[in-house]
This record gives sequence, structure tokens and C-alpha cells, in this order.
Amino acid sequence: MLDYSALRVVLAVVQTGSFERAASTLNVTPSAVSQRVKQLEERLGVILIERGNPCTATEKGEWLCRHMENVGMLEGELFEHLPALVDPNEPRQRVTLQIATNADSLGTWFVEAMSNFAKSSPYLLNIAVDDQDHTAEWLQRGRVIAAVTSLEKPVSGCRRFSLGALRYHATASPEFVARHFVQGVTPKAIANAPALTFNQKDQLQSNWVRRTLGYDLNHPTHWLPSPQSFIEASLSGMGWGMNPIQLTREHILSGRLVELVPDTPLDIALYWQINRLAADRLSELTREVINVAKRHLVS
Repeated sequence: MLDYSALRVVLAVVQTGSFERAASTLNVTPSAVSQRVKQLEERLGVILIERGNPCTATEKGEWLCRHMENVGMLEGELFEHLPALVDPNEPRQRVTLQIATNADSLGTWFVEAMSNFAKSSPYLLNIAVDDQDHTAEWLQRGRVIAAVTSLEKPVSGCRRFSLGALRYHATASPEFVARHFVQGVTPKAIANAPALTFNQKDQLQSNWVRRTLGYDLNHPTHWLPSPQSFIEASLSGMGWGMNPIQLTREHILSGRLVELVPDTPLDIALYWQINRLAADRLSELTREVINVAKRHLVS
């Protein structure tokens, strides 16, 4: 038999990030929280929570947390039909959905979908950010219940929906282009012109160079982990970068940014993948993601 009261304690620690805040949420003492977690870990023979600041779930702990999300959704449906089951003296726990997306989607269209869903939903949202080529790993490891990903193949146990493509343009300021590409955008010039890269997982710049120039080239880069910082750095002449058209359209029209090579966009196909156990109960979430994506992404 599963000890759901203990599982709720584990979930509270992971969501709040500490034993003390979990205790406050559950109206118990921190020592009681620590004892329940320790007892469950000893019973299962695995560590569920990495103690630290903040406390985080281990891989086994993540799977327990995703299970509790599904339990919370089932309980919510049950209480709607049988309200007499609700204990008025017990604090009502709201379910927090763990979702992953890429930074450029979050900075262009994804917040609109999440906001639309949240306005009419009892659920809370915890949105994690990773490269679109890696968010599927969060699903595979049980860290999230749904994700925006570039992985076309369905993740095991998930449903997949095509969203369209996020279009990128290689852009820089006119001053940067005049300084670094006097003889045009050649392999030699690219190999010396500083690029802008989000993090070590970001391959957009390299992919565009390979597709446009036909070469795999090493190039200097500045590291800027923010879509907005990409735009600001591009406008200031710090480097060239792959920027979503939603963030650059007005700057290109005004001449503040220019394409390095006209009419060479890079389209990254995106997909919505959601855990099958939750897909039906979160059909409205999927509907909002698909509808908003259709308005903003390239079909």
C-alpha cells in the first residue's frame, strides 16, 4: 500500500524547496516532515530528496512527484462529484503542473498559452526552461508532465502534437555587419566575427552556418542565457545571433537589425508532448498550446 500522506510530504518539500516551508504549508513541524521523508526513504531503500538550498527531488523522487500530480487531478475530479468527501479541516492542496519549454518559445508565444489556461484552471504551473533539443529528456526522466520539444518521435508514454516551426534569422546591427563582413558573409569572416550563444546546448548558430555556407566552422562567441539579451546585444553591435522573427521583425523593418544573408531563415519544428495519463484531464492545456502556437509559429 502506498502511504499517500508521506508522498504528499515529499511533494511539498520538492515544491517549496525546504523542509521548513513544507512544514508551514502542511501545518506540521519541520521535524515531523523530516521524519516522514526519512521513514519513506528507508522503506523504499532510495533517496527521494537531495538535501540542500533548495531541496530537490532525485530521479526516483521526481517519479513520485509526477504520480502525486496525477493523484491530485483525480482527487479534484472526485471532489467535484462528491464534495462530501472534502475534509473542511484539512488544507486543500492545489496541484502544480511541471512543464518544460525552450527559452525562445517562453519569450515569444508560450506565456500567452499558459496564461489563457491558468485563467480558467485550478492548477498552478511550474515552467522549466531548457534547449528545445533537450526538453524531451525531462519527460523521459519523469521531471515534467508535458514539454515543448523539437523531438518529433513521441516520448514513451506520451502523446505528441505538431505545433509548427519557430523561425529564426541570423541578424546583427548594420554597424556590426559593416565592421566584420566587408567582403560579405564568407567562411573566413564568420570564423572571426563574434556570435551570440545561449548556452553550450545551443546549436542554432552552427546549424545556420552549416546550412547557409556549407561548412562546419568554429567561431568566437559571447554567452548570453536570455532571449532578450540576444536582441539587446545584437542591437548594440556586440555580435550576431539567431533571433526569433517575433522579436526581430520591427527592428529589421526599421533597419536597426539586418539579416547577415537575406532570405536564409532557419525553421525549428516544435512539438507538444504530454504524459498519456494526464492528457485527457489536461485537454484544455493542450488546446491552448496548439491554438496559440498556430497563431505565432510557421506552419
